[in-house]
Amino acid sequence: MKTSARLATALAVAAALLSSVGCNKLRARDQLNKGVQSYRSAHYEEAIDHFQRAVSLDEDFKVAKLYLAMAYTSQYVPGVETPDNLKMAQQAIGEYKSVLDKDPNSVTSLKGIAFLEREMKHFDEAREAYKKALAIDPNDPELYYSLGVIDWTEAFKDAGDIKSRAGVKVDDQLKTKQMEKVCAELKEKEGAIVDEGMKMIETAIEKRQDYDDAMVYLNLLYLRKAEDMACDDPDARAQYIKASNDWSNKAMEARKKKAEEAAKKNQGGIILEATPTPGKK
Repeated sequence: MKTSARLATALAVAAALLSSVGCNKLRARDQLNKGVQSYRSAHYEEAIDHFQRAVSLDEDFKVAKLYLAMAYTSQYVPGVETPDNLKMAQQAIGEYKSVLDKDPNSVTSLKGIAFLEREMKHFDEAREAYKKALAIDPNDPELYYSLGVIDWTEAFKDAGDIKSRAGVKVDDQLKTKQMEKVCAELKEKEGAIVDEGMKMIETAIEKRQDYDDAMVYLNLLYLRKAEDMACDDPDARAQYIKASNDWSNKAMEARKKKAEEAAKKNQGGIILEATPTPGKK
């Protein structure tokens, strides 16, 4: 009898715990839904509160953690170095990492971390996250594009710093003999970064042939080639300038085509709505 009583008690406790867990999951989903509504209405502080409650009710609630990370990200302002602002970024990264602890293949989390690290100018950390995402999804053109953007950003900064010390602006052409040392320094500092950036951007365009944003950055990378890699070679500089202009034109053409297609789509929608439907008055 005693054994039966203990078993019955244990079963009752287990049932109560399961019921409690089930209720918590339902409450967590309710908080998620409320948070999504607030998020879509751009009430981000409210959204953060709801998502935090959802996560506290269900620590394994991956979707809630991702939404919480995105809500923190929406409150982060790039370029503002205040403690509160940086805290928002770190809290977002913390939630993304929490998801990765249980789902190492979460590309969304790796992209989120990489984006925030890039905006905070932590380029090595951003590269690492993007490359991890690329190993999981090698067909995502946005990952190649993002890596190319990081390379251009670093190259542009390095060129600005080096040329500033020589008393010239970042896009000034180096002409005189006194600039030979500067040219050599630019090649050494930027060469590999610019080449990698071009490779990344070219791959992005191969995978998305109308990728106008990527075309713009390929134009900019060719400009770095012209101004920094071909300082002492006028013929090479002319070729790079031509390639830069060609990609700038391709980007404009791609954007124009997209705008025309969007206009046709909208026009088609208007005509469709204005046409009487058979059987309706």
